[in-house]
Amino acid sequence: MKRWFAGLFVDFVVLALGGLSLLAPFIFPWARSAGNQGTTFPIMVSLIIILCLMIIFLEAQSTVLSSKMIAFLGVLIAINAGIRFLENAIPGPAGFSPTFFLIILIGYLFGSRIGFLMGAMTMFVSALITGGVGPWLPGQMITAGWVGQSAGLLKFFLTKCKGKPLEVISLAIFGAFWGMLYGVIINLWFWPFLAASPDLIWTQSANLSENLQRYFAYYLATSLVWDITRSVGNVLVILFMAKPVIKVLDRFMQRMVFSYAKVGDQ
Repeated sequence: MKRWFAGLFVDFVVLALGGLSLLAPFIFPWARSAGNQGTTFPIMVSLIIILCLMIIFLEAQSTVLSSKMIAFLGVLIAINAGIRFLENAIPGPAGFSPTFFLIILIGYLFGSRIGFLMGAMTMFVSALITGGVGPWLPGQMITAGWVGQSAGLLKFFLTKCKGKPLEVISLAIFGAFWGMLYGVIINLWFWPFLAASPDLIWTQSANLSENLQRYFAYYLATSLVWDITRSVGNVLVILFMAKPVIKVLDRFMQRMVFSYAKVGDQ
């Protein structure tokens, strides 16, 4: 029971920290300076990494996250970070990113907290590899973490669909949804700091409705095509690759549980 409450607390902190970091420019006047965005960057990254360590410590006390699983997760994060490096080195269609594929599957198969780890640490490690460290990194880590975290909820709805076509189709729809939502959320991370046309930027004197209209206009002008491409890419990758990869991950998970049971019997 204590572990359940601890897990619930960590989940709440993840959502609260992410939500506060994205909404801070709209709530706190001092946070609307681009200089302050750069100042809070190391603090936010540190807090997210501390959250990840808390999740590892919490999950390590269950059968889900053994030492072997931690090593396996590290390998998957490294692979995903390498894929993101290749994506930057050899650009594909605008917005397309295969990195969300593993984040979604890991969250779906191993649970919300492991999914959050996969998403957040993929962005952190890949940023170190690609030189993409900057004020945008906390937003990428939190949002990619949310992708993996929310994928864990699918397991409750797809229990009876295991191994059936509906399972892969549902994952593809989920990938399409996050392909769009990821761009919407990431834009909020830097949109309040932009210096652009007055019709496209956040304005303190405008009301909520007016600012939403400005954001929608900005989104249509700059991000919609990229997000559609990402969404379609997620669908295609999941439809073609999810089934064999799920089989491999399921086999690994079964062997991990079996190994843990054998150790417990000794």
